[in-house]
Amino acid sequence: MVERVRAEKAGWQRLAQTNAEQHLQSYLASKQNIYNRFLALQEAMQLDDVPRRLECFDISHSSGEATVASCVVFDHNGPLKSDYRHFNITDITGGDDYAAMHQALTRRYTRLRKGEGKLPDILLIDGGKGQVSQAVDVLSELQIEGVLIVGVAKGSDRRAGLETLVMAETNTEITLRGDSSALHLIQHIRDEAHRFAITGHRARRAKARKTSPLEGIAGVGAKRRRELLKHFGGIQSIEKASIEEIAKVSSISRKIAEDIYAALHPDP
Repeated sequence: MVERVRAEKAGWQRLAQTNAEQHLQSYLASKQNIYNRFLALQEAMQLDDVPRRLECFDISHSSGEATVASCVVFDHNGPLKSDYRHFNITDITGGDDYAAMHQALTRRYTRLRKGEGKLPDILLIDGGKGQVSQAVDVLSELQIEGVLIVGVAKGSDRRAGLETLVMAETNTEITLRGDSSALHLIQHIRDEAHRFAITGHRARRAKARKTSPLEGIAGVGAKRRRELLKHFGGIQSIEKASIEEIAKVSSISRKIAEDIYAALHPDP
């Protein structure tokens, strides 16, 4: 009986050791694969050194409502989730992705310029030349140098593998082969930025819809709330608007504009 128990324990111990060894091998192989992709990225972009830190930004909203920007970070170990950030975008025209990107980048790199974190070697922007120009302007305004800015523009039919890389430094575009390890790394971080942006946007939208001060105003249903938020870009801008400005929204009459203004500016 004792021998059988010992044999069973020894068997479980061997199984646990085997599982641990397999997990370790898988972990090390994954790390090596990620590092190989960084090496491929260095070669594809003809860099002097292997990049150590990548940051990627994306914008998410629903017809201009509850705009959120995401920033995700990768290093040689893969996603560095402790350094991920969401930015709730305010005071812009709804749907203006350029203004949203400019605001998010300004907030992010103002902090980094003050020493609150690390600058990336490569800044990836989910978008084409227009979005890339926002990154160039922000880093120039903040006098930040040494960061390579690259736009990740989707192909004409938006299929993976047809992305064009917009190189801000040389004002050129390059296309990597679909089986390129460098492209796979870029797709990975771009998709992660997209996922993280959508997560932040949905959370902000849900919170706003639960607590929107527009709710409860007679004549202002879900459709008009969406149109107001799309037109002004956020509740803060609506609160700052005059009756005349609110009435410029196509579905809002003068009377409803007056009701909205009164609801948002109760007498003290």
